[in-house]
Amino acid sequence: MRSGVIRAVGPLLLIVHMSLRLSNMSQGLWSELVLYNAIVLCGILFTLCAPRITDPFARPLIASALLFWFSGSLLSSLSTFGVISTSTQTLSNIAYLLFYPVAIIGISRLISPSRKFSLLEIFDSSIFGLGLSTLGAALVVKPLLPHFDGDLATSFFAVSYPIADLVLASITLSMVATQGLSKASTLLACGVLVFTATDFLYLWLTIQGTYSFGAVVDDGWLVGLLLISESLWHQSTDASNERGINPVLIALSIFLGATVLAGIALKPGYFPNFVIFPAIITLLLAFIRMTIALKAAKNIGHERILARTDELTGLPNRRRLISEIENFVAKDGALLLLDLDGFKPVNDMHGHETGDKVLQQVALRFSRALPSSALLARLGGDEFGVLYEGSHESAMEVALALRATLSYPFRVNSDDILIDVSIGVAANNGHADLLKRADLAMYRAKREGLGVCRL
Repeated sequence: MRSGVIRAVGPLLLIVHMSLRLSNMSQGLWSELVLYNAIVLCGILFTLCAPRITDPFARPLIASALLFWFSGSLLSSLSTFGVISTSTQTLSNIAYLLFYPVAIIGISRLISPSRKFSLLEIFDSSIFGLGLSTLGAALVVKPLLPHFDGDLATSFFAVSYPIADLVLASITLSMVATQGLSKASTLLACGVLVFTATDFLYLWLTIQGTYSFGAVVDDGWLVGLLLISESLWHQSTDASNERGINPVLIALSIFLGATVLAGIALKPGYFPNFVIFPAIITLLLAFIRMTIALKAAKNIGHERILARTDELTGLPNRRRLISEIENFVAKDGALLLLDLDGFKPVNDMHGHETGDKVLQQVALRFSRALPSSALLARLGGDEFGVLYEGSHESAMEVALALRATLSYPFRVNSDDILIDVSIGVAANNGHADLLKRADLAMYRAKREGLGVCRL
C-alpha cells in the first residue's frame, strides 16, 4: 500500500501539471518552479525506495543522475523567474551534462547487476552502441547543429547534449538487447528514448526560434525520468534467459561505420568531423572482436578434440565411440569390443609405465590391421572398441586379424611381453542395443576362452 502511494505521487503531479498546460493556466511560478521540480524530486524519492534493485550501486547512481538533472532544472527555473539575479545558464548546463555519465553507469549496473559479460559480449555491445551513435551523429545531429557565431560555451553544450543522448540511448538499447526484454527493461528503454527524443525536439525548437520556457515539450523530460524510476520497481530478466546481441545488428553497426567513413572520404565536409571518431572505433572494435572470436573458435575446436581423444594412445575415447554409434544404426557393419587378456600381470610385474607403453604399441598394431574406414577407440583401461562398416563375414575376418596382431610379443625395456585379446562382435541390426550385445559377446569370449565371439 505504502509503495503504491509513493509510486503514484509523481505520475499524479505530472497529470496535474500537464492539465494546467492544456488549460493555459501554466507559466506561473507555482507551476513551473515548484510543481515541475517537485515531480523530479518524486522520481528521486521512489528511485531511492525501489525494492527490486539487487546491485548496491545502481540505486544511488541513478538517484544521483536524477539529482544532477534536478539541480540543472532548478537553477534554470530560479534564473527564469528572477529568484536568482545572476545568470545560471552555464551552471545548469553543467548539471544537465553530469546527468549522462552517472546515468550510463547506473543503467549498466541496473540492467545487469550480477552478470559477468564475456569479452565478446562487451565488444558486441560496444560495436552496437557506437554504430548507433555514428548513425545518429551523422544523420540526426548534423542538421540540428546551428551556427553560434563563435560562442564557444554555447557551441560546446549544443554538440555535447545530442551526442550524450545518442550514447545513452545506444548503450541502453544494446544492453537491453543483450539481456533480453522484460517489463523493467522495456520501461527503462522507453524512458531513455522519451528523454532523448525530448532533448532533440528541444534543440530543434531552439534552432527554429520557436521554443519558449514552460512549453509542452518540457513535460517530455518528466515522462522519461519517471519511466526510468518506475523501471526500478520491476524484476529484470533472469540470468538464465540472457542472450547475446543478434549478429545481424552487429553486422549492420559495422556496415554503418564503414559507410559513414566512405561518405567522409568521398565527400569531405558533408558529415561533422566528430562522426569520424565513433566510426573508426566501431571498425577497430570489429576487427579486434573478429580476432578474439577466431581464437576462441580455434580453442573450442581444440578442446572438443581433446575431450574426445584418449590422452595415452591418441585414439578416440569412449565418448567419441558412443557418439559415433548413434549415427551407425542405419549402416551395414558391426561393433567389436576388445579386452586384453593377461594385461593386469604386466602392470603388477613391470610397473604402470611399462603397461602404458604396451597399450601404446597395442593401439599401433590394431590401427595398422584395420581399414581406414574403421574407427578404433580406447574405451578405458585395457579395453578397445572398433566400429567397422562391411559385411558380417568381413567383420569376423577383421576380428581374427586384430587377434593375430598380438600373437607375437611386445619388446619393452629389453623385456618380451606376451598378451592376448578377447573380442566380442555384434552385427548391426538397426537396434539401439549394439553396445550391449557387443559387450555380452566379449565377456562370453573371455569367459569361455573363445578368442572371438559373435552375437
